[in-house]
Amino acid sequence: MMFPFLTVVQEPPPSSSRNDSVKIISMNAETVIHSGGCHCKHVRWQVEASPSVIAWQCSCSNCSMRGNTHFIVPSSKFKLSANSEQYLTTYTFGSHTAKHKFCKICGVTSFYVPRSNPDGVAVTVKCVDDGTLLHVEYRIFDGRNWEKSYENTSISALSKIDGESL
Repeated sequence: MMFPFLTVVQEPPPSSSRNDSVKIISMNAETVIHSGGCHCKHVRWQVEASPSVIAWQCSCSNCSMRGNTHFIVPSSKFKLSANSEQYLTTYTFGSHTAKHKFCKICGVTSFYVPRSNPDGVAVTVKCVDDGTLLHVEYRIFDGRNWEKSYENTSISALSKIDGESL
């Protein structure tokens, strides 16, 4: 997948507060419908999000083994295609808050419910079909020090619709 513009940053920058990050995230009101799914195409979905997203590279034991990088949307902005559910299975571990969904046929996790945002959906960047993602800013989430990283980043705001409180 090719992106016309790619930014890599660590979250949060030393001089910014959590509230500053939330304001930056909320500035882009334009959205598009992104389509995507797993490798064998048995799992398909659509998600309404900006063409410019913040993607999280997590270092927790699961994400680091899978090389997962994802952006987060409110669950109301995610729609699983009609026949896809029958091809999904779920893996949980630790707190069992995260629901790691993967295709029973090809094994790809194209989306999941993240521990950081149980009211949202984490969409795997590389599982989005070409053509609608114009810019991806990568941020680091220290999943090996989950609680500290959660408190020091704006990640919890990403599953909220503008105007909802954290």
